[in-house]
Amino acid sequence: MINNAAEAYKRQQVMTATPEALTLMLYNGALRFMKEGLEAMEAKQWEHCNNSLQKAQKIILEFQSTLKMEYEISQQLMPLYDYVYNSLIEANLKSNPEKITESMDIIRELRDAWAQAMKTARKERGAS
Repeated sequence: MINNAAEAYKRQQVMTATPEALTLMLYNGALRFMKEGLEAMEAKQWEHCNNSLQKAQKIILEFQSTLKMEYEISQQLMPLYDYVYNSLIEANLKSNPEKITESMDIIRELRDAWAQAMKTARKERGAS
């Protein structure tokens, strides 16, 4: 019963979120799955590690597929996303925790920049 309520709440959050908030949720989800993958790797729980890292990879693919390449920022983000995606594959195939940690650092930095941009945009909207 509680699990169903939690799932309904999460679903409602996603359905009512702005595109900006959804992007933030995706960054947080990617970080969560990478952390789970890293912990599973360290515990030698290979199936759980694989599943978690693949979920993170899917989020990175989603970021890549939604970039609008006519913008300079998209042209800067694409190689970063490519690098993270390929690093997660390598981490998974070679059981390399350093690649996961490095990927987490990159995504955390992008997430933090995105969150700051959201705050700045809210302040600017409030001021106008």
